[in-house]
Amino acid sequence: MGESAGAGSRDEGPASAGPLAHRVPDLGALELLLAVARLGSLGGAAREMGITQPAASSRIRSMERQLGVALVDRSPRGSRLTDAGALVTDWARRVVEAAAAFDAGAQALRVRRDSRLRVAASMTIAEYLLPGWLLALRAQRPDTAVSLLAGNSTVVAERLLSGEADLGFVEGVSVPAGLDSTVIAHDHLIVVTAPGHPWARRRRPLEAGELAATPLILREEGSGTRQVLDAALGGLARPLIELSSTTAVKAAAVSGAGPAVLSELAVGEELAVRRLVRVPVDGVALARSLRAVWPTGHLPVGPARELLSLTRT
Repeated sequence: MGESAGAGSRDEGPASAGPLAHRVPDLGALELLLAVARLGSLGGAAREMGITQPAASSRIRSMERQLGVALVDRSPRGSRLTDAGALVTDWARRVVEAAAAFDAGAQALRVRRDSRLRVAASMTIAEYLLPGWLLALRAQRPDTAVSLLAGNSTVVAERLLSGEADLGFVEGVSVPAGLDSTVIAHDHLIVVTAPGHPWARRRRPLEAGELAATPLILREEGSGTRQVLDAALGGLARPLIELSSTTAVKAAAVSGAGPAVLSELAVGEELAVRRLVRVPVDGVALARSLRAVWPTGHLPVGPARELLSLTRT
C-alpha cells in the first residue's frame, strides 16, 4: 500500500517539474486569449493580434493541450470562454499586466542608458578624429549628452575598467589587459622639426639609431605615441621635453625647441604652411593601429554602439 502511494508520487513529479517556460503559455498566447475574451470572436482577436484566424485557432488549441483543459467554445455565432477559460483569462490578465510593467521598467532603463555617453580617448584621436564622429552622433541622437575625457592610453584603460567610461579609443602598440578591441583606423608617426633646425636641411634620411639616440620632444610615458616609438626604435634617449598633449608637443616643435615625432593627423596644416618640416627616416616603421576598446565581454550598446559604427564610415 505504502509502496503504491510512493510510486504514484514519483509518477506525478515530472509533470510539474522543469522550467516554468515549458509549463506556462507564452505571452503572445495569453494576449490572444484576452483578446478573445474581450471581443467574443476568434477572428476579431486574430485581426487585433495581426495574425490569421487559422494561426489564432492553432495557438488556442496548442494552449489547451499545454494546460490540459478546454478554454474556448467555438460556434458559428462566435467564440465563448469555458468556465476554465474564464479562470485562466483572469490569471492571464495579471501576467500580461506584470509583463507590461516589466517592459516599461526596461524601457526606462534604456532611456537612462541612452541619455548619456562617456567617452575616454587618447589625445590624437580626441583632438583630430572624435570631434567629427561626435557631430555625426549628435545628428542621430540629439538628446544624448556626451562627455569626453582625453588622456593617454593608460588612463583610457583605467577609466573603462573602473566603469567611468562607456567606450574608449587608444593608439598604443597593444590592447590594455581586460579590454576587447577593434581596429578603426591606421595612422603614421612622422619626425618633424621647425624649418630652422639642422634636420630640416638634411639631404639624407635619418637612420633609426640616430633618431633613437637624439633627445626628442615627447609625450609622457603611457601615451600611445610614445609606446609605438619606443617599440619601433628599441628604446629612446632621455626626452628633451616631456609634455602631456599632442598640441603641446606640436607647439614646442613649431617654436624650434627641438624635433618631435607626431601623428600625420596632427600636423597636416603645419606642414602645408611650413611651420614644420617632415624629416624622412630609414629603417624603421612608424605605422600604428587606432583602436576602439571596451571591457572584455561587454560589447558596446546604445549610443556607444552607434558611435563605434560611425568610426567605420
